[in-house]
Amino acid sequence: MGDAESQLLESPGEHSPYESIPRETWSALASETPLPLTASEVQRLASLGDPIDLSEVDAIYRPLSRLIELSVEQQRVLAQSRRDFLHQPAQPQPPFIIGIAGSVAVGKSSIARVLQNLLSRFPDTPKVDLVTTDGFLYPTAELQRRGLMTRKGFPESYDREALISFLARVKSGEPRVEAPVYSHVIYDIVPDEKIVVERPDILIIEGINVLQPPRVSSEVYHPAVSVSDYFDFSIFIDANHADVEQWYVDRFLKLRETAFSDPTSYFKDYAKLSDEEAIAIAREIWVSINLVNFVQNIRPTRTRADLIISKASDHRVTEVLLRKL
Repeated sequence: MGDAESQLLESPGEHSPYESIPRETWSALASETPLPLTASEVQRLASLGDPIDLSEVDAIYRPLSRLIELSVEQQRVLAQSRRDFLHQPAQPQPPFIIGIAGSVAVGKSSIARVLQNLLSRFPDTPKVDLVTTDGFLYPTAELQRRGLMTRKGFPESYDREALISFLARVKSGEPRVEAPVYSHVIYDIVPDEKIVVERPDILIIEGINVLQPPRVSSEVYHPAVSVSDYFDFSIFIDANHADVEQWYVDRFLKLRETAFSDPTSYFKDYAKLSDEEAIAIAREIWVSINLVNFVQNIRPTRTRADLIISKASDHRVTEVLLRKL
């Protein structure tokens, strides 16, 4: 992100590519969209450490679901008009793909699952699939071979060609496309396990680096392609890095009592740590790995998003920045 673009984003105005919508104005739009989720459903969908609740879903994600649905409707109208103009026969509409980006521990997974459930309630998009880019991380053995274990989650730790191939096949309308599965317990790709995507109405792709710009190839005739080239709508979840650090530490402490206590967990030794030891290790991991990735790679991509959601220290959304048409 260039300095000029960054300044326009920090101080939205008539020359900014974004329209700033305060929470109160945005939440007032909720009355125009039905809310089919119950409090128990929201609690089940929320990620560990993300205190999303029904009031937040109602105020923020209820209007967002309708905005996305409007985009789906308009895309279908445009596609039909283009086929009519070109005298082409009717064909299945390719999936509408949504990208959700943001830091580790910022709440992407909760938001992705809430949107998946909200969007699937609309009559024109009953089938909504969700795939995380964790499955496209290189396997641990390959990361070790490349010397990237301490760079896990950085752009170079993903099999970018496999992810782009997956999206291209989905977008082209292939009836059945498989994606690898990642386990946070074993901290690796699960052998012989796949997620199957079969022509959904909407596909949500969630991952920290999905808005990375294309890599310029040294090969003259090899075009540079980015993951986001396949997105029809993109969202960036933004927050102050100090707040995200605290959320990361809080989540680490909860994982110590849950997933880390699994004897098959890659991090099982962390389950034995005292609170002080766990906090110290969590902060060390954050500062040495996640903060570096956040500052260098993740947050600079936020201006590539169609919509930016800004969260306060209590996880409540304070502002929505919507890219102008």
